[in-house]
Amino acid sequence: MKKQLIVSLLISAGMHLNAQTNEMIIRTQKTGAEIQPTMYGLFFEDINYAADGGLYAELIKNRSFEFPQNLMGWKSFGHVTVKNDGPFERNPHYVRLSDPGHEHKRTGLQNEGFFGIGVKKDAEYRFSVWARLPEGGETSKIRVEIINPGSMGEHHALTGNDLEINSAEWKKYELILKPEVTEPKNELRIFLKSKNSVDLEHISLFPVDTWNKHENGLRKDLAQALADIKPGVFRFPGGCIVEGTDLETRYDWKKSVGAVENRPLNENRWHYTFQHRYYPDYYQSYGLGFYEYFLLSEEIGAEPLPVLNCGLACQYQNNDPSAHVAVCDLDSYIQDALDLIEFANGDTNTEWGKLRAEMGHPAPFNLKFIGIGNEQWGPEYPERLAPFITAIRKAYPDMKIIGSSGPSSEGKDFDYLWPEMKKLKVDLVDEHFYRPESWFLAQGARYDNYDRKGPKVFAGEYACHGKGKKYNHFNAALLEAAFMTGLERNADIVHMATYAPLFAHVEGWQWRPDMIWFDNMDCVRTASYYVQQLYALNKGTHTLTLTMNKKNVTGAEGQNGLFASAVWDKDRQEYIVKVANTSGQKQPLSLTFDGLGKNDLLTNGKRIKLNAPDPDADNTIENPHRIVPGESAVVINGNTFTTELEPHTFAVYKFTKTQKQ
Repeated sequence: MKKQLIVSLLISAGMHLNAQTNEMIIRTQKTGAEIQPTMYGLFFEDINYAADGGLYAELIKNRSFEFPQNLMGWKSFGHVTVKNDGPFERNPHYVRLSDPGHEHKRTGLQNEGFFGIGVKKDAEYRFSVWARLPEGGETSKIRVEIINPGSMGEHHALTGNDLEINSAEWKKYELILKPEVTEPKNELRIFLKSKNSVDLEHISLFPVDTWNKHENGLRKDLAQALADIKPGVFRFPGGCIVEGTDLETRYDWKKSVGAVENRPLNENRWHYTFQHRYYPDYYQSYGLGFYEYFLLSEEIGAEPLPVLNCGLACQYQNNDPSAHVAVCDLDSYIQDALDLIEFANGDTNTEWGKLRAEMGHPAPFNLKFIGIGNEQWGPEYPERLAPFITAIRKAYPDMKIIGSSGPSSEGKDFDYLWPEMKKLKVDLVDEHFYRPESWFLAQGARYDNYDRKGPKVFAGEYACHGKGKKYNHFNAALLEAAFMTGLERNADIVHMATYAPLFAHVEGWQWRPDMIWFDNMDCVRTASYYVQQLYALNKGTHTLTLTMNKKNVTGAEGQNGLFASAVWDKDRQEYIVKVANTSGQKQPLSLTFDGLGKNDLLTNGKRIKLNAPDPDADNTIENPHRIVPGESAVVINGNTFTTELEPHTFAVYKFTKTQKQ
């Protein structure tokens, strides 16, 4: 009995010692830095079919026949010819359907969509087309159907309707299709039903029920997933597509606005970047353009952050200086930046403000931030950035300008560019880091000693890439959560952070991991998504000092794999503590809120927990809720909360401050 007592006391003492090690002190008497509304946000790039075939709800591939192979994505039968003198200057191609010459023959087209066309039972789909009667006559007729090819080659029409063409002039025609069943893999088929020839251009099919019902709209479930994060900033349109494989294929914002029918096709650099993930039909229709990006930013409550080309094509793919714009020839690129600000903010009597109003938004978008250049490096970048800064500061002195520290999180290029960004006095520096687990575990204190007098930090692209596991899995998300405690603790210097990439189609990706995966019917929010959401929904308004043994909790040696940060939310009167346990052991925690007033009372305790029994697992289309946050009530004893945090777990603890009655 005595021996058992001694053993029990030793175990108790060991637990007590461990609990002491994990005693975290949150100083409440003085709040720290203000946390920017832009702190946690989203970065969108058209990679992995994120735009056409993804967020942009258009279901027709190559709708204006502008792909280099004009009928790519289409099957034609009967008498079909491609013409190039159409009504839209920047999209001149169209097709002519003519009588096949025999009553038992047919002329028509069939479009494969993006990995098929997914439709839902009883949902409405808006078919539209610009058409005319090229040879005169009173009317002609086409039959429009959504068909399912079927496993045995039998084409079953899910829905269909006739459309009458009644003018020799180009006009837009519409009809509504309503499928009888839900099917993920269909095609659009058009038959010519009359003797008269018909010209067709800009053949389009959208769900009626898009995000906020916009006709040139976004896929509702994907946009909703973005809105549910409550992002503070939305960076677009990339990424490497800003640079382009060459300057001819860079993203040109001016081509992405105005009438959607007249936005020209652009080659997407991601369709050939990786030989093992080669998609020769991956182009940008520009249907999802800068107007739509600004509108989405506004509707999800995020500050828009457009990024523009600085005169450099992708430096990974262009070693020859002649591939880039000489500094002395940058005027048109600089004017593009100035015109973009006018498009976003200008009065409706200005050239670009007038266009914004004509597109449906007379009020300014209130743009505050602009990025110049994406992942450039070497002296060629700052020497091109400098004249942009001069011109923008002169015309728009309040605009915040974002520069880049290059493609790496440290090293020669990073060490060169940061001092250059300070010299140029950019407002924020965009840092990118796609790194392995070991890097994220070692970076908990990354920003603790940054120069507070220089530019602020924008962690613009980051994700944890597992060693031999470059795919979404819970452990990577956990280490991202651990790393983000350092972003939060240093909110005086870190003003923005966005995970990347954002979207990926399960059948058409070039890069992973990604935050949201989707197919033609559904989407899945990964564990990394939920980490981002937990931070964004619980970001607070001010930092608080949190220490363990008088040190920041950064996963350092002797801290038992723990990372932690704390904030105060003055609007909700809440203390919020985030703790990541990256170790394989259960860790006893003690959270002491030091400095409370004698009448202060902590109530309404909540714990939101994210963990998974299998660290290599994640959510999938088939099992989208495998790993989701779980919330439970907790009780605090006075000013100290004690608990045990499970291995490999991220937790958010929240307590409301009230006054004793």
